[in-house]
Amino acid sequence: MSQRPGGLHLPARAGRAMAAIPIAWILAVCVVDVLVPPDIHLGPLLVAAPAITPLFGGPRTVGLVAVLAVIGQTAVGVLRDPDELLSANHEAQIAALVLVGTSLVIFCVLRERRAKELAQVRYVSEAAQRVVLPPLPERLGPLGVASLYLAAEAEARIGGDLYAAARTSSGTRLIVGDVRGKGMAAVHDAAALLGAFRAAARRRASLGELVAHLDRSVCSDLTEPGGPGRYGETFITAAVLDIPDEDGRVEMIACGHPPPVVLRDGRPTTVDALHPAPPLGLGDLTHRRYHVHSFPFDPGDLLMLYTDGVTEARDAGGVFYPLAERVTGWTEKDPGLFLDRFRRDLLDHVGGHLDDDAVMIVMGRPATPRA
Repeated sequence: MSQRPGGLHLPARAGRAMAAIPIAWILAVCVVDVLVPPDIHLGPLLVAAPAITPLFGGPRTVGLVAVLAVIGQTAVGVLRDPDELLSANHEAQIAALVLVGTSLVIFCVLRERRAKELAQVRYVSEAAQRVVLPPLPERLGPLGVASLYLAAEAEARIGGDLYAAARTSSGTRLIVGDVRGKGMAAVHDAAALLGAFRAAARRRASLGELVAHLDRSVCSDLTEPGGPGRYGETFITAAVLDIPDEDGRVEMIACGHPPPVVLRDGRPTTVDALHPAPPLGLGDLTHRRYHVHSFPFDPGDLLMLYTDGVTEARDAGGVFYPLAERVTGWTEKDPGLFLDRFRRDLLDHVGGHLDDDAVMIVMGRPATPRA
């Protein structure tokens, strides 16, 4: 496979076949130019051959076509009138072909170099994402899980959205969040919070203690040397959940994050916390009193978690994605199948391109006990 502009990939065999088009054009122009009356000159049309070749060919193919165009122009001059070959008009046409061909070869070389650099950047960003933000496993205890990170920028596969899960003796603790801001600073803050969560999720006895620890970690990170002026301006919205393995109520502390949605028999319920906490990183500016909200998550239910890149996604008319309305009536029980439909429906709403990164997580509790 060979890469072409815009990320398109063309099989090498198809590229070679399409190279016959400019070569046939050169032959046709030369034959017609020899046969038409002497006062008609079709030589300038030969420049079209090397001009279209970069659409499907690399520098070697472009160079070959340019050389053939120069040879064709020279042959026309010889066949029509050897004295015409030395005319200023004919020499100007040959010089134009040489100049255009050389410019196009240089363009193709630079284009292929950039394509390789872009492929390397994508490889590095994907490797960084697997390290900092690996996909959740398909099973966490008895729960089925599907997760997806949709990056707004194709070249940057990771940003400030985050998620992670940790198993405890009685269930699963999960965090989903969104760092205010973009760029490498947001990636740094997301990685720092994920590290704090993974280190403390199993050791903190209560959900309130865990969230207090995460808030202190974010505040400490923002006041370290190298981040002046960011404290009080940078924060992380998050939802931290404790999901029991056995049937029971999920405990949640919402820190300024969009509410989860529980889907039961195709009917969605938005789980709004009665007493939401401030985003992580702002705890020192308020009184730290974390209220734990609980809600049912029964066998057969699906639990949907997401970042604001989903609910703030707009269509061409500026209408936000109506999550609860769109998923009403969806009957998929498998988290993976549900997430795939969720992704397709979201991208259809926005016309295929998001303006902000988005995290989508779907968790399911089996309707019947696993054998």
